[in-house]
Amino acid sequence: MNALLDRFRLDGKTAIVTGAARGLGRAIALGLAEAGANVALVDILACEETAVAIRDRGCRCYTFAADLAAFDPEAASALLGGIAKALAEPEILVNNAGIIRRAPAIDHGWQEWQETLAIDLSAAFLLSQAFARRRLAAGQPGKIVNVASMLSFQGGALVPAYTAAKSGLAGLTRALANEWARHGINVNAIAPGYMATELTAALRDDPERGRAMLGRIPAGRWGEPEDLQGAVVFLCSDAAEYVHGTVLPIDGGWLSW
Repeated sequence: MNALLDRFRLDGKTAIVTGAARGLGRAIALGLAEAGANVALVDILACEETAVAIRDRGCRCYTFAADLAAFDPEAASALLGGIAKALAEPEILVNNAGIIRRAPAIDHGWQEWQETLAIDLSAAFLLSQAFARRRLAAGQPGKIVNVASMLSFQGGALVPAYTAAKSGLAGLTRALANEWARHGINVNAIAPGYMATELTAALRDDPERGRAMLGRIPAGRWGEPEDLQGAVVFLCSDAAEYVHGTVLPIDGGWLSW
């Protein structure tokens, strides 16, 4: 056995992944399972395909249906309690769920603004709060990883609510890390670059814009959801014990251009 490599293992730990039915969330959940974690999958969509893949890897898995757009503190607390009963007390929380609505700022709908902020930012805060309350009450450490974005650093175009939410999520990551690091709760974020998922389909399907964006990525390709797995496993592991408040870009070099 290699003591250093063992620090990256998540054997026996219980992780929560929101937005786990497909895309980035599905890949993250599978990566955590590959490292040995049992996983609670939270989504408004059916997660059975992800659940089967996790069980095939020898890990336990439960799915929990939740509409994060309608979340409040009581719902967050109830979800954490339900996961603890079904699996075990969660030690890892990955706030991945997110939506994006595209429209010029002058035409952006109020309902779309509220839904985006509710799912992409407020739900992450409520779940982190409920998670930390349980960890602090038990005197136990924990790991929180938020899924930020390139638009946590940049303004983007035609996505004002998404940019506001993801910029807020980066700030929230640092704020929570400042409060909870001394209690052994690591709060960090990853910032995926332009990934080949449903959220970027409109960009990739636009011949002119898609070609221009791809040409700006030094790695020369769109990211794949699996590109996130190593970073998330690291941030959720004992190997990241002294990493607090970071927002780690996984972008093929986009921000360095």
